[in-house]
Amino acid sequence: MDRIIRATAGDGMIKMAVIEARDLVQRAREIHNCTPTAAAALGRTLCGASLLGEAMKEENASLTIRINGGGPIGSVVAVSDHEGCVRGYVENPLVDLPLRADGKLDVGGAVGRDGMLTVSRDIGLREPYIGSTELRSGEIAEDLTAYLLESEQVPSACALGVLVDTDISIKAAGGFLVQLMPGADESLISTLEENIFMMDQLTTVLDEDGAQALFGQVLKGLEYHIVAEAPVCYRCPCSRERVGMALSVIDSSDLEAMIAEGKDVDVLCQFCDKRYAFTPLDLREILFAKAEKGS
Repeated sequence: MDRIIRATAGDGMIKMAVIEARDLVQRAREIHNCTPTAAAALGRTLCGASLLGEAMKEENASLTIRINGGGPIGSVVAVSDHEGCVRGYVENPLVDLPLRADGKLDVGGAVGRDGMLTVSRDIGLREPYIGSTELRSGEIAEDLTAYLLESEQVPSACALGVLVDTDISIKAAGGFLVQLMPGADESLISTLEENIFMMDQLTTVLDEDGAQALFGQVLKGLEYHIVAEAPVCYRCPCSRERVGMALSVIDSSDLEAMIAEGKDVDVLCQFCDKRYAFTPLDLREILFAKAEKGS
């Protein structure tokens, strides 16, 4: 079961969350027909968005991570609701690159390093909070760590990983986010840094031991307490009504031109690839409602 588990340590001075997300990343890979490299980039971004989104307690809040690194994969986008359920897409899902010299997927090469990571938090106010940072590596986790420190002033360590099997299915996916509270002792920082440096490879832990084993490695030598656990999934809230609302913002002259062609218009959801067909009559009704609303 895909889930987020949260814990505290160091007398409450350390917060840590881990995510186990094999199924949701597999779902995203299938929807978008991703290559291994694209699946890893999208999967890591989905996991990061889920970890941050699930921490937002405002009902109906949402969080969006957008990465534009100038690489061949194009933009990577992930959106999370306040329950940590996510959806996302990669602009060019068929891009694949040779493995790096160390045998790992070249996510950084696919994403690129010449660009920005942007996080938008919408908690129902007039305008969302938007912060961004320059990409460090394009490997996602390192860039997210830099964002949290630079834009939100939260000292953090993040690791995200996706293990793709030989049949291109997702064998394991997930990661962790550990954050220090203001006033944390230097000894806690040193312990965490050493533990993270010495820990086993992330995807190996996820595949062989499960996400919960990450607590024992990252918080080694520290007493920790599990405080919450929540299921997460790949979930797209698109509907015919929502797509109709999106069509209603199209300029009236463009709607009229579409109606004049006399053909059905297919609208494809970029997050889940669900297809919605609108007949000329449907479009005329949208145009009529738009005119009424404007009058």
